[in-house]
Amino acid sequence: MKQHPHDFILTIACPDAKGIVFRVSEFLFQRQCNILDSAQFGDDETGLFFLRIHFEHAGEQTQAEIEAAFTPLASQLQMTWRLHSAKRRSRVLVMVSRQGHCLNDLMFRWSTGQLPIEITGVISNHRDHETLVAHHKTPFYYLPVDPANKAAQEQEVLKIMQSTQVDFVVLARYMQILSADLCQQLEGRAINIHHSFLPSFKGAKPYEQAHSRGVKIIGATAHYVTTDLDEGPIIEQDTERVDHSVNAADLTSIGADIECRVLARAVKWHAEHRILINGKKTVVFR
Repeated sequence: MKQHPHDFILTIACPDAKGIVFRVSEFLFQRQCNILDSAQFGDDETGLFFLRIHFEHAGEQTQAEIEAAFTPLASQLQMTWRLHSAKRRSRVLVMVSRQGHCLNDLMFRWSTGQLPIEITGVISNHRDHETLVAHHKTPFYYLPVDPANKAAQEQEVLKIMQSTQVDFVVLARYMQILSADLCQQLEGRAINIHHSFLPSFKGAKPYEQAHSRGVKIIGATAHYVTTDLDEGPIIEQDTERVDHSVNAADLTSIGADIECRVLARAVKWHAEHRILINGKKTVVFR
């Protein structure tokens, strides 16, 4: 009886050298693996090489056995690498405050199968979206935060992540600054979304500020969370042109739509293991 193949995604970052693709392909061929698609990029500035290979394996080796067999080659070529099961959906925890457009969009896309994720819960420092989350039969965690309880609140966030075995976190307009400690613990696995006006229009009502200045282009940025506020490695951006006829309310509506689609792309690409961090930048294999 023919065995049903298992799909895996191998991601690699290492110093650039001749023969990397050959050596990896040879390793997979020797183990009866069939490459379904492959993407690569060599960065002349950093001297690093990035590779993503999606392959199927019909043999008897388990994922752990493939990883053990690959380790000597990875060590020899100084690889930072991971092997992922392509059929496993990433487990995601969403954090939100009072602006619910990104949360609503993510939950709709997830519930209709447009995102390869499993939303394990939603954390909020307000109760505004508790009904929306309940509609999707998803746990809602109300964790109010203020300067006095911030450390304790973040410990509760970590406990929820651990108990629900979360792979990554999405800040879907979560309007709280994460501590340096939490940022470090979530390095490379927390995605944030914000409007494109930073650093020009900070604080409350950025679209109103933009309208008063006659902005002609608005947009949004999705990036990984770091200790440098809103300056982590950028994953995705998008923009739209506007003109004098658009009022502040229209700008807010257009901006919300851009934020939704930019965040959804970033979440999808991360869940599909298409993003590799390259210093302060990213390599995104679309």
